[in-house]
Amino acid sequence: MSKRPRVLPGLTLLSACLFAGHAFADRTVTDQLGREVTLPDHITRAVVLQHQTLNLLVQLNAADEIVGVMSSWKKQLGPAFARFMPGIERLPTPGDLTQVNIESLLALHPQVVFVANYAPQAMIQQIQNAGIPVVAISLRQDAAGEKNKMNPSMADEEQAYNEGLKQGIRLIGAVVDRKDQAETLIRTTFAARKEANAPVADIPDDQRVRVYMANPDLNTYGSGKYTGLMMKHAGALNVAAATVKGARQVSLEQVLQWNPQVIFVQDRYPQVVKQIESDPQWQGIDAVKNHRVWLMPEYAKAWGYPMPEALALGELWMAKKLYPSRYNGVDVDGKAQEYYQRFYRVKWTPDAQ
Repeated sequence: MSKRPRVLPGLTLLSACLFAGHAFADRTVTDQLGREVTLPDHITRAVVLQHQTLNLLVQLNAADEIVGVMSSWKKQLGPAFARFMPGIERLPTPGDLTQVNIESLLALHPQVVFVANYAPQAMIQQIQNAGIPVVAISLRQDAAGEKNKMNPSMADEEQAYNEGLKQGIRLIGAVVDRKDQAETLIRTTFAARKEANAPVADIPDDQRVRVYMANPDLNTYGSGKYTGLMMKHAGALNVAAATVKGARQVSLEQVLQWNPQVIFVQDRYPQVVKQIESDPQWQGIDAVKNHRVWLMPEYAKAWGYPMPEALALGELWMAKKLYPSRYNGVDVDGKAQEYYQRFYRVKWTPDAQ
């Protein structure tokens, strides 16, 4: 008569608990609104309703996990973004930065929804009430009471955006299990920025080139946005920073009074260059008279929110454009090619100079 191996009841129960815990493991992350969010152990279905997060997920090589995107992705990122994420044009668009169609969202069976930090509380609550975890991204390290604002007050812009970008990339990387890729992206970005900023770091404020960022319909960026930091790191002075807070529409009279030496226009708004150059009312401005209205390359994302390619490449491009003699021998196109191949896995083609 063979003996059956004895199994202790307590051990059996422990094994069952461990197995159940492994099979249905949840984890908790803290998003950039300071909310604790419980997530499934492994994310394979994410909906992204914020363009900055969408761009970062692609750079972290997590595009395959995205099952739905914001409806305005083409406006926010430019139509050329599709080459980084083939198939994006076919993805469902169940919402945007500040609204969601809950029925369309539920049909996608997402395990997580990424939203902007300024998404309305009612929108976040609606998604949560449907049983879907929501992770809010700001790419800023904000004081209490400022986390959900588009135009926050900041004691130290440099720290707020530097640390906030690192936190945001790490958070997104943790959610989609790309922690190693997140650390590589952070390390590469800040090392490249340090090298790029060095040649213009010693220029005093009163000798810096005075620049203006022209968005459509006389919108621009003042203080409290990453755009101003980009200009500062490139040796420029943002003419709007002293009197404008955040992203705001200004008057032509204000721009005439500022009289910038250079006007930059983001890659996603090429029509603005033609509008400025052909409008008689702009012709008295120094930048227009001297043909220094410049369309920026795609990677020089002078957005209100920081992107790693803007720090690693955009600040370098702007600095070399403003102070070419300080950057003799620096191959900006070569650096762009290397970055795009490494993080977007595509060849970079110059689209604006």
